[in-house]
Order: sequence, then structure tokens, then C-alpha cells
Amino acid sequence: MNDRLHIELWTSWASLLRSYAAAHGLNAKEHAVVEVSSEEITLRVGSRWMRFTADQVERSDGGTVSFALNEDGTVSVGGAPAEEMDMAAERFAREMLHGG
Repeated sequence: MNDRLHIELWTSWASLLRSYAAAHGLNAKEHAVVEVSSEEITLRVGSRWMRFTADQVERSDGGTVSFALNEDGTVSVGGAPAEEMDMAAERFAREMLHGG
């Protein structure tokens, strides 16, 4: 993947996480904070966090799995089939704010 495409997908991923975290936060006891840099994106809810890098996602509970933004706008996480970016972002935000 070329650098320009990676930057666009990275920016889109951060935006989707922010949007879905805000939406799920409307009905949650806590709110989420999304921190973005060129190297990592961190989704925080209270003392829990999820950190995305170009090749993995790490959780505050110690779990780490592979992560990739794909050229076709999908996301690959662990060994699961690729899913659309917006669906993956919604799922991660829901898990962080509502526990599943």
C-alpha cells in the first residue's frame, strides 16, 4: 500500500472510531476519548484502552491481535474475515462503551 493511501485510510479509521464512540457514548455511563497520531490511535474509556498501530491492536487487558487497514476499505483483525471499516469501528466502540 502506498503512503498516501495509508494516510487516508488511517485518517478515516480515526474519524470512524470518533464518530461511533461519540454515538455510543450518548447512552453510556462513561465517554470515550480518541487520541490520534501518525503511529497509533488510542480509544480510551475510563481506565480501559485499545491501541491501534499499522499492524496490531492491543487492549489494556493484555490482549493483542493483528490489525490491518486494507486497500479496499476493509479491516483485518486477528484471523477473522475482513470487515468493512465502519462496521469494525462501530463494533470496537460498542465493545469499549457497553462491554460487548
